[in-house]
Amino acid sequence: MCDRFGDYELLLFNDGSTDRTGAIMEELAAADPRHVQVIHNAIPRNLGGVYKQGIELARMQYLVMVPGDNENPGAAMQAPFDAIGGADIVLPYPVNSAVRGFVRYLVSRVYVGLLNHLFGLHIRYYNGTVIHRTANLKGLSIKTSSFAYQAEILVKLLCVGKSFVEVPIEIEPPKVGRRSRAFRWKNVVEVGRTLGALFVDIRVRRLHRIGHF
Repeated sequence: MCDRFGDYELLLFNDGSTDRTGAIMEELAAADPRHVQVIHNAIPRNLGGVYKQGIELARMQYLVMVPGDNENPGAAMQAPFDAIGGADIVLPYPVNSAVRGFVRYLVSRVYVGLLNHLFGLHIRYYNGTVIHRTANLKGLSIKTSSFAYQAEILVKLLCVGKSFVEVPIEIEPPKVGRRSRAFRWKNVVEVGRTLGALFVDIRVRRLHRIGHF
């Protein structure tokens, strides 16, 4: 970080972990208290909830959340970091997403296609390690805490004309035995509700407003 940016901060979220995650984070913060801050959530807030916490606490000009599943190695973030400043949004997309397995790859492609069709967009990926200008997020109403949080953010920002640049990256294959929580029934239902509400808000209500003077 220090060789690329004049200043930076790392917000580490322990979202209800029951192992040594919180203790390890505290050790990292103790070693570099100027740059590292730890937030402990006794009750898990899900990915979207943690992301919204990060927005509230963020002090720097740009913001990115890196999930703790080690899918995005440091080398994969170099190209997205290089693209900072070229657009409002830096959109990394995996060029080797098949390493996740066929079912997850297929679901991901359907999800992207559905979002693009619903909102008239043409982007390659919605759930990556997106880099945003923090100011754009501070003033944005983000209603969901589900796995669709980044989709809600991107649709709202892109539909008001924010610029973006897409950057190819290579991700790491998932650890053996690790299953994504995104496919749990509760999470699937929440994503569906989020997309439905977003469609009404962006497409239906906007069309209604345009048709009345």
